[in-house]
Amino acid sequence: MEPNSKEFYKQCAFQKFCNTVLHNEACDTHRELRRHKAKEVTFSDMTLDETRQLHTFDEYFKRETAETVFEKAGKKITPKLLLEAIRTLPEEKRKAILLYYFEGMNDTEIAELFNTSRSTIQYRRTSSFEKLRKYLEENADEWDEW
Repeated sequence: MEPNSKEFYKQCAFQKFCNTVLHNEACDTHRELRRHKAKEVTFSDMTLDETRQLHTFDEYFKRETAETVFEKAGKKITPKLLLEAIRTLPEEKRKAILLYYFEGMNDTEIAELFNTSRSTIQYRRTSSFEKLRKYLEENADEWDEW
């Protein structure tokens, strides 16, 4: 069965439209590539001053001796002190704290990892806070504000 003339005309018009769209996209792509190529510069063609502008310095470790200090209830809490406090916890509680807060795992995922219940992990995590709080209160230096 052959299509009637109206259907044939529609098919030809649609094919022409598709060909036009593809042609225009190809032209745009070639134009964009030429524009990029015109702006492209190889490293060997750059001056010394231009190459020096291509890098940045990471300021994060610039002051290794300076560390973030938190102040809570007039006490100075450093990351080293917090690490010491976490190390005083029993191993199962320490792992629960580290996986939850530093690895971003939830209680259910941690429970599956240790083959225990979610409530046990939640208890380990929440009961650790009291021990951490006591340790930090006892060992934190007084905050000196000027």
